[in-house]
Amino acid sequence: MSEGSQIRGSFERRRPLVHEVRDELERIILEGEVAAGERLDESTLAELMGVSRGPVREAARSLERDGLVTAVANRGVFVRSLSLQETLELYDLRAMIAGYLCAELARTADAALHQTLQVYLHRMDEAIAEQDESAYFLTNLAFHDHIAAAAAKPRSCALYTALGKEVRLFRLRVLSGRAALELSNSEHRRLVDAITRGDAQAARDEGAQHHLNGKQRLLASLEAGAEDPAG
Repeated sequence: MSEGSQIRGSFERRRPLVHEVRDELERIILEGEVAAGERLDESTLAELMGVSRGPVREAARSLERDGLVTAVANRGVFVRSLSLQETLELYDLRAMIAGYLCAELARTADAALHQTLQVYLHRMDEAIAEQDESAYFLTNLAFHDHIAAAAAKPRSCALYTALGKEVRLFRLRVLSGRAALELSNSEHRRLVDAITRGDAQAARDEGAQHHLNGKQRLLASLEAGAEDPAG
């Protein structure tokens, strides 16, 4: 676990404790506070969170079902390490599901949704202008999550979200530099235009291609020797 890890030591208990613990474990994994391949120390985590080991153990089982950790007999639970081939497959799967969700949204989106998507585009433009890659990264995630949820296809949305979390385990920032961010948001803008027009086929194509372009950006980053963790 990285030094300076900001693990929450108390919970408001608005939901079952195991759900709170699970969300906190997921957060520290996805934000890179626990490295890929690192063992999750059940006792230490329980102490830091101020809970018993039971909720930590149950939370780890849930994260294993979601593909974020791996249980090894007689050794414990480890943050999953993704190979390049696994990561590329995840991009392909996400592209197919994204295309479907975007097409469905184009058929049902109303003026309020169109306006919301424009707000996301504007916020990403602002992040680019301010050269704030972290803000762009977070807004980008929220934009895609909003589209997935708004499509009102819960099974597909759940799959899309779970696959996205797995992709983040690869920990390589593929959107770095103003040109890359501007290109990414131009792709977002084409997607939003298709959704706004109600053109389901164009929305499907733009949504899928955007994710496939992300796959190509990943490969280009690897070829260039990029080593900047996404966190």
